[in-house]
Amino acid sequence: MQRTHLFLIVVITILLSFGGAFINLHANAQAVDQNLLNTADLISRLYRFTKNLPCDEFCKYFNGVCNELPNVDVISIVDSKNIRLYHTNNGLIGNEFDGTLPNFQDKDIAFHVVDENGPSGPQRRTYSAIYDDNGEYNGFIMTIILKTSIHSVTEKTILLFMAVTIAAILIEILISSTFSRRIKQKLLGYEPDTFSSMFTIRDNILESIHDGIVAVDEQKNIQFMNGVAKKVLDSDKNEKINLIAENVFVEKFLSKTLQTGQTSSGLQEKTDNGTELLIDCIPVKKGNDINGAVAIIHDRTEYIKLMEDLSGTKYLVDSMRANNHDFTNKLHVILGLIQIGEYDKAVSYIENISIIQRETLSKVMHSVDNPSFAALLIGKIARASECNVKFILKEGLHFKDSDIQLPSEALVTIVGNLIDNALDAMNMKVSLDTVGNASSRELIFGAFTKPGELLISVTDKGCGIPDEIKGHVFENGFSTKGTGRGVGLYHTKQLVESLGGTISFESQSGTGTCFIVSFRQD
Repeated sequence: MQRTHLFLIVVITILLSFGGAFINLHANAQAVDQNLLNTADLISRLYRFTKNLPCDEFCKYFNGVCNELPNVDVISIVDSKNIRLYHTNNGLIGNEFDGTLPNFQDKDIAFHVVDENGPSGPQRRTYSAIYDDNGEYNGFIMTIILKTSIHSVTEKTILLFMAVTIAAILIEILISSTFSRRIKQKLLGYEPDTFSSMFTIRDNILESIHDGIVAVDEQKNIQFMNGVAKKVLDSDKNEKINLIAENVFVEKFLSKTLQTGQTSSGLQEKTDNGTELLIDCIPVKKGNDINGAVAIIHDRTEYIKLMEDLSGTKYLVDSMRANNHDFTNKLHVILGLIQIGEYDKAVSYIENISIIQRETLSKVMHSVDNPSFAALLIGKIARASECNVKFILKEGLHFKDSDIQLPSEALVTIVGNLIDNALDAMNMKVSLDTVGNASSRELIFGAFTKPGELLISVTDKGCGIPDEIKGHVFENGFSTKGTGRGVGLYHTKQLVESLGGTISFESQSGTGTCFIVSFRQD
């Protein structure tokens, strides 16, 4: 960039200098001719008043005149007989002029300007005819400037222009260097073409990512907004509405970051079209100075979907682990039956467990259309089997995700905690009935939806909740299972109520407990 700049400056300066020198020399040549003509006219006028003076006084007078005319080298006055009446070189006075004479018969031509060679060398001459009052030719006046004087002026002019050109080039080099250095500092040390290429690559990268990006300077002016951000902020309206919406967004989310220089993460916003956003605001700093800020806009719907997928995967893994343990136990039973020769019983046992598993999985998958919720139930059914608890799904189990607007992670947390508490309650009941068999251990689960409503019930045939502690069940840290417990039901109640639902329970000591969660949305 600097080399190109300097090349253009030097070339333009030299061309301007040559043009200026040419114009100046041409003007000097015209000025020389005009000066000779003016001098000849002046001498002609003076001659009319001094022609009758004695020779000594006449010569002395014009010597004084010549001393006052430094721009003319030679003045010569010649009479009609070509005898020099006056010459700057006084030694030539009285001698005959033997040079070439112009035609003075044409009275319409008062002056003649020519280049001649004389006793002093090459010169520029002006001839001016002298006529008396009757119009008779009386001689001529010759004014001369030597070529050496003209060349001296030309050389001085050229040297002056060369000096000015060199000085201009040096100054321009200094200015160009300073200017280029400052530009490169602004471009972080890169050449413009390199910086332009990097800028194009950056734009392509920022346009290709799935998050919205809005960048502003310290004056809150938007410097960049990628296509995703425009789409999220609904910038498909007219230009004026877009500008208002963008300025409102900047003022609401980036003003604080510009003022404090602190990063803000996880800010939430809901657009007019219902899209839920997560916004991270990051300051842009150069040293300790804040030069701007960047907002990264995430579509919360995508994050929720990802969390649901991860939650579903987690509970599927738990289900596989529990099923693996359960199947191992069943394989041991089958192996024992085969070893003792009870082949028919082994076949019957295998058929029964296959039917039960198939029916349970089929019922969950057909009744629950939320993958995370279904995966949770399958995992908990396997877990209940490990704990020797019969997991019963109520008749009419029905959960349709479109009926109720609840985050899947919240639904999984609520149901998971209630089922775990029910399993823990039945594990605490270890008494035997009168015939020596283990008392009934059943967990009955129901979930029912219709548009805008959800009802969840978890019933266990465990030890129940004594009357004296029923008022403390939802307190933070309260538990009958030892220290470090008592947070599950507390957090469940907080979560249910934060989502606009209610939670209650009924319990009878020694018989069991039923927790009921309900949501009603307009």
